[in-house]
Amino acid sequence: MKKTFYSNGKLLITGEYLVLDGAKAFALPTKMGQNLIIEEGSNKEIIWKSYDADGSIWFEDTLLFSDISKKVNPENESVKATLMTILHEAFKLNPDFILNSNGYTITTELGFPKSWGLGTSSTLINNIAQWLQIDAFTLLKNSFGGSGYDIACAQNDNPIVYKLEQGNPTVEKVSFSPDFTKNLYFVYLNKKQSSKSAIAAYNMNKKNNLPRTIALNDVITSEVLNTTTIQSFASAIQKHEVQMSIILETQTIKESLFPDFNGVIKSLGAWGGDFVMAIATENPSHYFISKGYQTIIPYDEMILS
Repeated sequence: MKKTFYSNGKLLITGEYLVLDGAKAFALPTKMGQNLIIEEGSNKEIIWKSYDADGSIWFEDTLLFSDISKKVNPENESVKATLMTILHEAFKLNPDFILNSNGYTITTELGFPKSWGLGTSSTLINNIAQWLQIDAFTLLKNSFGGSGYDIACAQNDNPIVYKLEQGNPTVEKVSFSPDFTKNLYFVYLNKKQSSKSAIAAYNMNKKNNLPRTIALNDVITSEVLNTTTIQSFASAIQKHEVQMSIILETQTIKESLFPDFNGVIKSLGAWGGDFVMAIATENPSHYFISKGYQTIIPYDEMILS
């Protein structure tokens, strides 16, 4: 019998990095996500195939039940090693899927190009958690790490404010439908950024006045959520970008790549890769294409609402 599970992708608008230390993060689930399709198999093994958005296979392997239960990992940081870690941690939370089965054929289907960084891992983890009826936040924490805001987006079909309180996730559904979403665009920077290495850099660069920084982030997040004009929204977003630039000791993305852009640009998630958000009164596609960036997606095409 075939079972299909689905999870939403994600974009983080405020609170990047700081969310790890208890700051409020405003995040948006995307219209594009990932399917996980489970079918019965044999030989006490999983035949696994992962499809990218264009229909090409980007990962294919056979995983032995015995390796999953014992956590026999390849030496390197490969896709297989990551997948085996997730499945081993899932096994610890619910061993029945290995102990009471003959095998599986498992397929994943991405609704967005894998390189976009919209949550290939988080959608997979949430889908596996749905399948095995285990807690997705626990599975993330035990396998991949991170704040968990991406899991919250995977599970919710509307904007959220996400916060870790004493390490536990809290998710508040919020409404965000200002008139100016037509002036918001998401631009892909043509390179995937590693969350793990970006988080490591953040942890090295954190300043001593973290509580003050988090408090300022939370004020800006509230401003972003409650603005009614594009001017006040752009001003709050710009403040956030400057604040993070100071913490990370890194130029803002506008300073480094788009100094002549007529509008505001905000890094989303890991700085220096994946998507940025552009705020502009006119459609900025021509500008970004002229700079070599072909993927420009209007807010309403990208975001679930």
